[in-house]
Amino acid sequence: MNHLEHYHDWLRDAHAMEKQAESMLESMASRIDNYPDLRARIEQHINETKRQITLLEEILDRNDISRSVLKDSMSKMAAFGQSIGGMFPSDEIVKGAISGYVFEQFEIACYTSLLTAAKKVGDTASIPAIETILAEEREMADWLIKHIPQTTEQFLLRSDADGVVAKK
Repeated sequence: MNHLEHYHDWLRDAHAMEKQAESMLESMASRIDNYPDLRARIEQHINETKRQITLLEEILDRNDISRSVLKDSMSKMAAFGQSIGGMFPSDEIVKGAISGYVFEQFEIACYTSLLTAAKKVGDTASIPAIETILAEEREMADWLIKHIPQTTEQFLLRSDADGVVAKK
């Protein structure tokens, strides 16, 4: 594979990754009842993710790159499995916030690499979009890490109260 082929493959991967993120975020947001700040930030990031998918589709189309239906389908199945697995733990909200932070760090690493590849192959038209996506992923990761202590404290308080659902 040459540099351009790697870059195109990584663009397909990024598209599939964002489709997975969209599914996971929507699933998590739909289950959050008692943590309004976290739910609001996740809903904001769902909108960002949808726009990121559009930006990636524009890059794919501009570069005449076919989308990977298989990768998109596999990513959606993985997201579904993760959302099902997250429904049962009694500390779902805390584990969800931590998992969200880890996923954001993965996305940051992927977009950092993708940005380098775009520069290497000379796809200057795509660089601003990739930089925008990277900045949004960093903002979400920063927000999550700053709010994990608050979410954890709220969870612990709720878990001590009789008759109160703490996990979501």
